[in-house]
Amino acid sequence: MAMTSKGARLFTVLNTVFLLALALACIAPLVHILAVSLSSSAAVTAGWVKFWPVEPTLSSYQYVLSRFDYWSSMLVTFQRVLLGGALNLLITILVAYPLSKESSGFRSRTMYAWLFFFTMLFSGGLIPWYMIIKELNLLDSIWALVLPGAVPIFNIVLLLNFFRQLPKEMEEAAFVDGAGHWTVLWRIFVPVSLPAMATVTLFAVVWHWNSWFDGLILMNRPEHYPLQSYLQTVIVQRDISFLQHLDRSQLAIVSDRTIKSAQILIATLPIVIVYPFLQRYFVKGMVIGSVKG
Repeated sequence: MAMTSKGARLFTVLNTVFLLALALACIAPLVHILAVSLSSSAAVTAGWVKFWPVEPTLSSYQYVLSRFDYWSSMLVTFQRVLLGGALNLLITILVAYPLSKESSGFRSRTMYAWLFFFTMLFSGGLIPWYMIIKELNLLDSIWALVLPGAVPIFNIVLLLNFFRQLPKEMEEAAFVDGAGHWTVLWRIFVPVSLPAMATVTLFAVVWHWNSWFDGLILMNRPEHYPLQSYLQTVIVQRDISFLQHLDRSQLAIVSDRTIKSAQILIATLPIVIVYPFLQRYFVKGMVIGSVKG
């Protein structure tokens, strides 16, 4: 027993060290970006900035906050998250509820479940996807960013497994009292499924917030780009045309790197703010929703 106890303690120590090192490896790039965004242009160009600001200044943030195109793309992303997240959650609930029933209560359940699961494995491809959106006249509109991903199959699988864990006695008691499926869904299943709802909501919000590729190919005008598409053109494609608006005195304080770092940090803030409110439900919803007992 002593050897087992010693081995268990050693495993705990090694596991803690490994996870701590992994966490630091994930946090270090963000800390570096924060330090760069708060440092002067000269310090960044000289390579003095590592994990602490050198010659601290907020000029990069002041410049970013004054740019209309940045806030315009941020507004598009907020619209996408609100519309897309709400639509994803609504469709997930409406699809997961009937699929959570037994085959005796819903005879076609297995067929529909396999049809949805099939779409997780195979798709029509990028070109047919684009042609359908074009033929529906959705290009260059917010609905082109929302409707194509309106049915999140993975979220449906999580939620229907969560629904299947709920005591059947609650549903049976409601039916005895004269309730229908609509009442059972919104009065019983949804209120007691907050962990699963928080989980699928977080997945939907993060997916819409981080999506950038569809914005590039579905939006014809840059002013309609969501935030991540805008950042992709500025940071990844290295579009530095915005520096033309700076005078010499400003260029001595801010640079391409400091401004891009400030843009990245501001873009991460909304998700960082939202996550703590959903985090206490997240783990429970993942565990219960992904395992069927």
